[in-house]
Amino acid sequence: MLEPLRQGLPPLDPTAVSNAASCALPARYEAVREARQFTRRTLDQWDAGHRFDDVCLVVSELVTNALRHALPAVAPRPARGGEHEPPQVRLHLMRWTERLVCAVRDPSNDSPVAREADDFSAESGRGLFLVDSFCDSWGWHPLAGTLSGKVVWAMFRLPSDVRLRPEG
Repeated sequence: MLEPLRQGLPPLDPTAVSNAASCALPARYEAVREARQFTRRTLDQWDAGHRFDDVCLVVSELVTNALRHALPAVAPRPARGGEHEPPQVRLHLMRWTERLVCAVRDPSNDSPVAREADDFSAESGRGLFLVDSFCDSWGWHPLAGTLSGKVVWAMFRLPSDVRLRPEG
């Protein structure tokens, strides 16, 4: 699961991931709520709920951007019968001892575009400004090989005194 995400992530040892969780999100705006619920459950399981507000805001913005800008212009409808599945956005949460990364994978090869700070009054385009304000670092990277699209990630520092709860 982590191999396509390691392309473009900050230099963290992928073998030292303490926890990882992922969910596919359908191509509809209700997916943002599903992403927040998934994030809440996952952070609670990892005893990292104290970072929920910041992480949730960033997850919401990244998923919204993927749905709005990375999917085809015509919003796909849910697949029925023999129809093809619409392109999906995928949310990944990964935890290292002192870092949490949320990454949103989408099918577009277009780079995310942040608005300038002086354009904050624009009706849209503030998402990446908020992401930058609430996480410790963020970035993006196109996927390589047979995978098309990109991963946009945001990293959060976690206090070193928070102990990981073993999965079980």
